[in-house]
Parts: sequence; structure tokens; C-alpha cells
Amino acid sequence: MGSELLWRKCIIFIMIICMVNCSPPEDPIKCTLKNSNCTITNTYGAFPDRSICRAAKVVYPTTEEELILAVANATMANTKMKVATRTSHSIPKLVCPEGDNGLLISTKYLNRTLDVNVSSMTMTVESGMTLRELINDAAKAKLALPYAPYWWGLTIGGMMGTGAHGSSLWGLGSQVHDYVIRLRIVTPATAEEGYAKVRTLEIGNPELNAAKVSLGVLGVISQVTLKLQPLFKRSITYVTKNDSNFGDDAINFGRQHEYADFTWYPSQKQVVYRIDDRVATNTSGNGLLDYPGFRSTASLVLSSLRTAEETEESQGDANGKCINGKATTFTLKTMAYGLTNNGILFTGYPVVGYHNRLQASGTCLDSLEDLTITACPWDHRVKGLFFHQTTFSISLSKVKNFIEDVQKLVALEPKSMCVLDLYNGILIRYVTASTAYLGKQENALDFDITYYRSKDPMSPRLYEDILEEIEQIAMFKYGALPHWGKNRNLAFDGVINKYKSGIEFLKVKAKYDPLGLFSSSWTDQILGLNGVETVDKEGCALEGLCICSQDIHCAPKKNYFCRPGKVYRDARVCTSVYTN
Repeated sequence: MGSELLWRKCIIFIMIICMVNCSPPEDPIKCTLKNSNCTITNTYGAFPDRSICRAAKVVYPTTEEELILAVANATMANTKMKVATRTSHSIPKLVCPEGDNGLLISTKYLNRTLDVNVSSMTMTVESGMTLRELINDAAKAKLALPYAPYWWGLTIGGMMGTGAHGSSLWGLGSQVHDYVIRLRIVTPATAEEGYAKVRTLEIGNPELNAAKVSLGVLGVISQVTLKLQPLFKRSITYVTKNDSNFGDDAINFGRQHEYADFTWYPSQKQVVYRIDDRVATNTSGNGLLDYPGFRSTASLVLSSLRTAEETEESQGDANGKCINGKATTFTLKTMAYGLTNNGILFTGYPVVGYHNRLQASGTCLDSLEDLTITACPWDHRVKGLFFHQTTFSISLSKVKNFIEDVQKLVALEPKSMCVLDLYNGILIRYVTASTAYLGKQENALDFDITYYRSKDPMSPRLYEDILEEIEQIAMFKYGALPHWGKNRNLAFDGVINKYKSGIEFLKVKAKYDPLGLFSSSWTDQILGLNGVETVDKEGCALEGLCICSQDIHCAPKKNYFCRPGKVYRDARVCTSVYTN
């Protein structure tokens, strides 16, 4: 009961401070000398293998001309390069150049709107522009990007590099890159061409299909032109249901509502359905989204929450996890998941408002420096959230069976999924087949699972075996596609073979960067060019760095061994001896 009391007190505190300004995330690049001898991390402060990525130098171009010069100089010197964004939200090591002597090219200052054409409904921006800046500039012209991720701190180039998306089966689907009609990309070139060149790709050029989801291995995108729509209004209502019919509903719900999504709490056997559609612009309402998980939070509160979670993990306190998980979901429901009817108060559903006010949020980014008294909840400079994310898409034709497999696991271990409720359950979004070579291959549901990560890589998590089994069921039984910007290494094992046009992507890569200057051993491995991404060391399976095949991959000294899975019998997971 002590942890429950602490949690409830913290929730009250969070609700009080959630509108306070906080310290914005720091630049992910740190250098001991001016722009030299640098390290880079992601916004969470740790890559899946916890390695430190180094580079000899970083450059911050402010124009396309400066970008061309940076690529040319590096190409002439045969220097490895990687593109970095201002907030670095990708979990895998996409930003890590090879070795210690590489070059980082930051798009931090390539963040301008270059053109807005109202008649053609197009907008051209630089690749370092954030989603929030794009949404706001488009709205000023009464235009809208129809679909986008829910977190507005991503950059345009970053979204294209990883295939970021919202939720919809309508139109061209929810992936931002499918609304790109033109782009400019700077790639290495021959000495006769000046060691760097700008390639302009438009609809009709098949190479655009490679650049739309590029993993950053083709070059540096400098400019992007997006096809927009007239600004419109939406009407949102959240409805909570029992998950007994969820498998059937998941197949059809996205065809009934344009912006449908789900939040699933398997241990509570509940699903929150998002009923979200366009409405006439003369419909009354000025709703606003300010999602609580993306707001400023006092560092003291974050530390208290993390300490409580660490205590529950160390004591194997599943009951505490379940109590606190229910408190979290109750609080979010009470707060209407961050929706207000007029920008101040929530008075009831439906919440109606303009698309630009409802499609994304992230107010913890828009703040003044306060010495980390407050911060974004995952800011690694404070003791706050530290987690894994396992995110994958499963074909609509297979999704019912996958959901039923997860429900079987819940029946076997009813408390096992409480560990997800503390992170607001499983976010489930609709995606459509894309023309991008490394985009989604068919209409699917994307499952976004966030869960506790220990600061000690050798410390097993509570019910780790259940979550590992879900990951392996998805990836290997149902052939799920991992999200390129999330996931542990395990998810990318053999992934290139799941893309029917993977070979075409590799052909464009060889043409644009024949020396592999924008590649690393890690990207080569996930693209199938240099073996497979495997790690064989003690405890490697605990962090998803390898597939469990022998006991040393788990933590035998802590009674965690490789055991066959319970539902998907071919799975090998790290399982506690006490749970069998």
C-alpha cells in the first residue's frame, strides 16, 4: 500500500505542475573541443546496446550550400558520415558513424519553411524543421498535413528516415513520407562532380521510393515538398470497452473512423477506442490536445516515480504494479487523455477542434531552461522514465490471431501485463501499404509497447519472459515489420527479407553512396549486407541484443535461463525458474 500512496500523491503533484515550464532537451551531440572530439546519444541517453557513439567532428550547416560543402569535404577525405537531428528520438543506432573518426552533420539549423503554395496546396521545408513548426506554418495558410505522429518533436528528415506515422487507413494512409511529392538530397559524388551533388527526386522517379524511407544511408535530405489539404476540423470521443471482441473490432474499426486508434490494457481486459472523424468547419468547438505524457514534469516527481518502479521490480511486486497501473489509467481517463474543449477545460465528449490543434502535442519542448527543475519525463539528465520500446506492425489479415495469442498469455499470467499500464498500455495505430521500398508492405496495425528498462543491463525485468514472448510471436510467427526508429536489436534480425523491394533499395544505395560513407556496420547488418546483427555475450538476451539460445544469454546467476515459450512453442525466452 505504501507504493500506492506514493503514486497517488505523485499523480496529484503531476496534475498541479503539468503546466509549468521545464528545461527543454539538450543537444544530443557533446564535444570536448569546439565541434570536435564528439559523442552522440539519443534523447533517452542510451542505445539498445548501451554503447557510446563517437565522432571526430560535427558540422551545423545553415544552408543547402553549406551542406553540400560538408558532404564534399567528407567524401574527398573518405570520411564516414551520419545525419543528426536536434532531438535525436530514434532508439536504434541510426545516428552512429563508424569508429571514432566520423563526421556528424546536424540539421539543427536547417529548419525553415521555403515555400507555401496555397493554390497547389504544397509546402516546401528544410529537413530539420520539426513537426510542430510544419503544422503551425501550414495552419497559417489554412492548410494541414493530414496525418502525422502524435509527438511533435520529430523533424521532417527524421520522420522520413524511419517511416514515422499517425493512424489511418484512409487516403494515402498515415505515413508522412507518402505525402512527399518532391525532395532534394545531397549525396557523395565523384571528383569530377565536386565530391557532392544534389539530386532532385519527384513523383514518377522510382528512386523517390528509396529516399522516402532511407534510414539515413543514402545521403542528407535537404528539402522536402509535401502535398497538404485544406485545414479542417475533427471530432474526438474516447470509449472504453471490454477486450473480448477486440480481435474482430481491430480489423474493421479503422475503416469506420478516419483517425481511429486503440489503447489496450491487456491485464485489465480493456481497450480504449478512439472515435475520431472530420466534421464540417462550421461545427462548434475549439478543442486542444496537450497529452499529459508529453508535458513538463517536476524532476522530483519523476525521481519518486522511478524509485517506486525500481522498488517494485527489485521486490517482484506485481500487485504494486497492477495497483499503480490502474491509478495511471484512471488518471489519464479523468484528464480526457489531454483533450480540452476550449484549450483550458474538458467539459465532455465529443471534443471538436481544428486539426492543427488536435493532431500532435509535446509542450515540454516549448519551454525555457530552468536547470532541470522540470523536464520532459524521459530526459536522461534527471532520474526519470527509462524504458524499452518494442514497436511492430502486423497485417490486418493476421492481427486477430496475434491479439488472441496475447490474450492467452494474459490468461496464463494475469498480472504480467500490469507492467505496461504504467506506460499507458499498448498504443495501436493503423498504417497502410506504401510505395516506399522500406515502407509498410500491406495494411496493418502497428503495436507500440513501452516498458521498464533497468539501469543494470544484467538485471532481469518483472515478467520479462512474457514480454519477450510477445515480441517473438510478433516478429517470427506473424512476420511483423519493426518500426525503424524504435525497437531492440532482436527485432531487426533478417528484417530486409521482409521487404519485397529491398533489393531495389540496395541498388539505389549503391548508386548514391557507392563507398558506403553514410553507412555503418550496424546499418549494413540490418540491411543484410554484413551478416546479421548478433551479439553473443553474457546477458545479451535480457536487452534484446540476441535471441536466447543458451543459458548464458540470460542471467543464470539470477535464476533466469533460456526456456521454450508457453504459447509460441518455438520461442526461446529468458524465463525465471520460479515461473515454470
